[in-house]
This record gives sequence, C-alpha cells and structure tokens, in this order.
Amino acid sequence: MLRRVIQNFATRLGTALLSFGVVWLTARYLGAAGRGAVSLFVTDCAALLLFIGLLGGSSLIYLVPRRNVWHLLLPAYGWALVVCLIGTGVVALVREVPAAYLGHLLALALLQAFFSINTSLLLGRRREAAYNGLLVAQVALLAGGLLVAFWGLGWRVVPVYYYVAYLAYGLPLVASLWALSKFPDRLVGERRLRATVRELGRHSRGAHFSNILAFANYRLGYYFVAHFADARAVGILSVGVALTEAIWLIPRSTALVQYVDLVHAGKEAVPAAALRVSRLAVLGTAGAIGLLALLPSAVLSAVFGPEFGAARPVILFLAPGGIAMALQILCSSYFAGLARYRINNTASVLGLLVTLAACIVLIPWFGIRGAALASTLSYLASTAFLLYHFYRATGATPWAFLPSFTDVTYLWGMARRKM
Repeated sequence: MLRRVIQNFATRLGTALLSFGVVWLTARYLGAAGRGAVSLFVTDCAALLLFIGLLGGSSLIYLVPRRNVWHLLLPAYGWALVVCLIGTGVVALVREVPAAYLGHLLALALLQAFFSINTSLLLGRRREAAYNGLLVAQVALLAGGLLVAFWGLGWRVVPVYYYVAYLAYGLPLVASLWALSKFPDRLVGERRLRATVRELGRHSRGAHFSNILAFANYRLGYYFVAHFADARAVGILSVGVALTEAIWLIPRSTALVQYVDLVHAGKEAVPAAALRVSRLAVLGTAGAIGLLALLPSAVLSAVFGPEFGAARPVILFLAPGGIAMALQILCSSYFAGLARYRINNTASVLGLLVTLAACIVLIPWFGIRGAALASTLSYLASTAFLLYHFYRATGATPWAFLPSFTDVTYLWGMARRKM
C-alpha cells in the first residue's frame, strides 16, 4: 500500500506544484483584483461540479468495479449537461455578470465535468497510471498555457485564463475517452442501463451530499469577503487558502488509495499498515504547514507581488485547521469506502453551521482574517465529530493518528532500502 501511496503522492505533488504555478501566474500578472476574479470563476465552476456529483462523483469509483462503464458514463454525462445549464442560469439570476462570463462558465464547467467523470471511471477500474497521468497533463497544460500567454505573449487580462482552460481540459478529455474505449465493456441491455442509473443515483445522493457541504465550508468565505470587501481582498485570501490547501495532497494521496482498497475489500477493519501510513500522512501535513507558517510576509510579497504580503495572517489562522483536515480526510475516506455516508454528511452539516455563524460574526469585523478563522473553527468541529465516530467503529482512539518514533524509523528504513 505504501508504494501506491507514494506514487499517488508523487502525482499529486506534481499537480500541486503546477497548481501553485497557476496561482503564482494569475497573482503575479493579474494582481490581487485579477486573481480575485479568477478565484470567483473557479469557485463558480466548482459549485456546478459539486451538483454534478449527485449522479456520479465518488460513487462512480464505488460502482464501476461491478458495473458496465458505459451504463455509468451515459447518465453521468446527461446529468452533467442538465446541471450546467440550470446552474449557469442561476448564476445569471443572482449575480450581475457579463454574458461572456456565463458562456465560459457553461462550457468550461461541462469540460471539467466530463473529464472528472472519465477519470473517476479509470480510477475505479484501478487504471491508476492513466488517472495520474491525465491529472498531471491537465494542470501542466493550464500552467504552461498561462506562462506562454502572460510572460511570452504579454496577454495579461482575465479572459486569457478562460481560453487557456479550454485547451487544458479539452485535450485530456479526448485522451481519457480513448483510454475508456480500451475497456471490453459494451453498451448492451436497456433494462440493465436503467437499473444501473437507479443504483448510481441512490449511492450518489448519500455519497456526495457531504461533498456539497464541504465545498460550502471551504469556499463560503469567498462570497462573504466579496460582499463585505472587494475582489482584491478575495484575491489575497485565495492565495493564503491555496497555499494551505496544497498541503492536503499528503493526506488525500493516502485517503484515495485507502478508499479504493476499502471499496474492493468491503471490510470494516483497519489494518495496522493503513494506520501507520495515516500517521505518516499526518506527520507530513503538520511539518509542511509548520514550514509554510514560518514564511515571512516579505517572501510572499516577493513571490506573488507586493499586495500579497497580507496573506501571511491568513495562513497563520488557517494552520490549525489545516492540520485537523488531514485527520478529517483520512476518517471520511474510511466511512465513504464502507458507504456509511450519514456520518460524513452529519460532520459536514456541523462544519457548515459553524462556518455560517463564524462568517457572519467574524468577516464584517476582521475581513480575510475572520474568513480564515471561520474555516479553522469549522474544520476543528467536524474533525472532532469524525474522530469520535471513527473510534466507535474501529476502536482506534484519536491518539492512534499521532506519529511515533517507530513510524519515522520505518519510513527512514524504507527510504534507505530504495536508495
């Protein structure tokens, strides 16, 4: 398992570095206001993708080992089209945005949705090499295209981001369809297709509800800051959030492998090896966030631009919650792998209630610092709830996630053997 986790981590590290490049390019060449506009667009796309998961999402990974690929892909694609059309209409009603913005939102949300569906199906069939390669290719195309446009050609306006994103999602989408076409599955049996659609809907509603709530916990502060401040403040907040969340690739790499293994095994017991890998993930997360918190404002200003030194307090307020999220990601993947979605959903509801209350109270008074503190309070509350239920389900106390000297020695021994 650890070898697969390391491979997954290496892929996610590559995508995180490339994503950091995207954040840096948009901040450096578009400024805080431009970075804020891009962040709000990305958040709108992500909101649409969340509702797409109500007939797909992680449930595709859960069902595809047992079902026909095309019986899952067709309804997921159809639902994605419906959601993107309705979601774009809702954005047009609740926010004053140009017609061109709505067109880009609809088209790019669809491309991202189709790409996400395809890669989920590949991962569910344990085509992890293809899955990892496509993820890296997508982010590399986005970062590389922005570099050429901003630095090479001098095109430094927000719409450039949209056009580069078409390339970055379009080409990997075609490649993912080609990879799916290699499966032996064939689209046969209308009755079987209808049965699979019903099963997909039943699993998706439970599995994905917590993801919708989690997104609100992660991004609700952006809209509050945009309302009480401006796009510039959103841009500064987004840099601090992006840097902190990039570190979550460590627990997410572990959780993804453990989730796939649980789906295939169907057992509730947590092997000692899985707990050891989880402890190492927590150790890595805490170490990386500690290093990030030590960065002075001058470094952030030098890297992203003079406006972004103000992102350091955001990172400091997010640091405790960032470490708590490592535990939350690992616990929630365990319950999702066993299709025990109610626990994850309840934790997300609890976190959302804390987020709403904290944003209303803190952001008008403390601005982006209040938004960061609201996120941390939310993460701590939902993580405590999940740790309690993880203990009830497995007997493993919260202290089971604390790394020990033995774990570090084990990791060092593996590294020496590889070397």
